[in-house]
Amino acid sequence: MTLLLAINSVGDGWSLECWRDRFKAALPDHRVVAEGIDDYDPRDITNAAVWKPAPGLLARLPELQVIFNLGAGVDALLADATLPSVPLVRAVNADLTRRMTEYVTLHVLLHHRRLPMLQRAQAAKQWLPKNQWAASAVRVGILGFGTLGRDAAEVLTRIGFQVAGWSRAPRPLAGVDVYAGVAELGAFLGRTDILVALLPLTPETRGILNRELFSQLARDGVLGAPVLINAGRGGLHVEADIFAALDTGCLSAASLDVFETEPLPAVSRLWSHPSVIVTPHNAADSDADAIAVDVAGQIVAYGKGLPLRNIVDRKRGY
Repeated sequence: MTLLLAINSVGDGWSLECWRDRFKAALPDHRVVAEGIDDYDPRDITNAAVWKPAPGLLARLPELQVIFNLGAGVDALLADATLPSVPLVRAVNADLTRRMTEYVTLHVLLHHRRLPMLQRAQAAKQWLPKNQWAASAVRVGILGFGTLGRDAAEVLTRIGFQVAGWSRAPRPLAGVDVYAGVAELGAFLGRTDILVALLPLTPETRGILNRELFSQLARDGVLGAPVLINAGRGGLHVEADIFAALDTGCLSAASLDVFETEPLPAVSRLWSHPSVIVTPHNAADSDADAIAVDVAGQIVAYGKGLPLRNIVDRKRGY
């Protein structure tokens, strides 16, 4: 049994050597090889743990049984027309979920408490006390109400925000107003002051965060104009429409963790726009050790005939 690691990304958390060491420790009875570093026979590979591998790479593995994605988003994999028809498993674990909830809560709170305004006042050495509304006066809408969205909703509800969730099908949650389907999207947007996007990227959701959608957000909220937080996928939003919405006052601010092009090009106006907070796609950077242990556990269990968890529905895209 041989596991292939194939990672095509930058950043502290994506060192191939470190991932190989983790999996060797977690799978002592398996051979672990890293694409681009180790020599291997493609016929020996039974499992692959990947993040944005080169298109066509996995199609060259005739004995491949399972593909394990090392993150939650699988759109890059599904864009590969040669992807083998074997089970595709995405990363879902408690650590990843908690980290996304941290990010969402942090950015909802900083817009709610007007931290960017206070930072500008500090830079200008201005003492700028303002009346602060309660969390219960702010309506948060979570677009994408799966595992990540529901966990964030529970925390925001406990803080006191009015929280609603939208998904393709109804997913009830205590204390949260739930909307579902295209027919209820307008009503969901119309009651939302802070929109949190956590949708997967599919043909149906690509470009959904656009000028038309922004125009449907609430206009009667205490924030003055709505706020966008996109911690889902960069392909969900149209950056030109975000600029237009910010410049016309259709949006008051945006927190963006994902982008149409990553890394975000130095020439992008997003870096310097006064109403935009940029983070480097690290909202839910999970504990690599936790992911490796989870994937290794699934490999061992599947080898014993037990079912896989978190299999991607390729038709839905998640």
